[in-house]
Amino acid sequence: MMWKKSFLVFLFSLSIQNAVLDDDRTKKTDECPSPRLSSQTTVVTKGQNVSLICSIKKKSQTIMYYFYQGDKYLRTKDNGESNIFNLRISEARDLGPYKCKVQDSISSVYRCSKYSPDFNFTLLDPVATPVLNISVIQTEAGLYITPRCISPNGSLPINYTFFEKNAAISPAISKDVRQPAEFNFTKKSTQGDEEYRCEAKNRLLNNAKYSQYSPIPLTDGDGCALCLQLLPVGLLLVLKVIALIPACWILPKYKARKAMRDNVPEDYGHTPMEVGEYERSSMVTA
Repeated sequence: MMWKKSFLVFLFSLSIQNAVLDDDRTKKTDECPSPRLSSQTTVVTKGQNVSLICSIKKKSQTIMYYFYQGDKYLRTKDNGESNIFNLRISEARDLGPYKCKVQDSISSVYRCSKYSPDFNFTLLDPVATPVLNISVIQTEAGLYITPRCISPNGSLPINYTFFEKNAAISPAISKDVRQPAEFNFTKKSTQGDEEYRCEAKNRLLNNAKYSQYSPIPLTDGDGCALCLQLLPVGLLLVLKVIALIPACWILPKYKARKAMRDNVPEDYGHTPMEVGEYERSSMVTA
């Protein structure tokens, strides 16, 4: 029975020791949490200035901040300074990976030193000013209007939104290929003063671009959309009229000349006057 009691005491003391060790590990983890490296944006363009922020939940006056790009040491900042590292994105290698380390060296026995996870930027090209084209078809319901918008440059995907003056008339239309975005709507009539434009933007912050304002392509009221469709037919009729004018001018002259030829006698012999002159000339000769 004695050995059983000793064994139980041993198990109890072992559990106590494990609990103390776990408590010590928890305290050390709380005293030295892993830092977090972040930035106000993860997408950048060439020439952009950005800031990296190294932060931890638990603040301390004795914490040092170390910044790295890969394994390359960049800079150290103590708690009296800002925990922000500023840099400029000049080329692709400036995108990362970055990491930071926090270290608390107040104790010579226990040194707190932990690294953050890696942080990378994504390089994007800004969108170029988009180009807006509007086509109109006259239907029984009114004018069927189709604006089309495309940005010739900029990292994809690009979101396009259409506006009538300053009011949005479409949801954002995302295009992950370099093709125009289009939006269809119908108007019963037009006042003639409507102006439209489109917006193009990608994931770059504060980099939206707008097209020039464009009116509905009408020239003479609501019927001009129909006129545009009838224009080829009208041109064909004009060409036919031009071709008929010479024919109408030449035909009467041709008929008049034909009538004059029809009135000339068919007997092509000598006339009495010509016979008399011939006889007189013969007598003189004799």
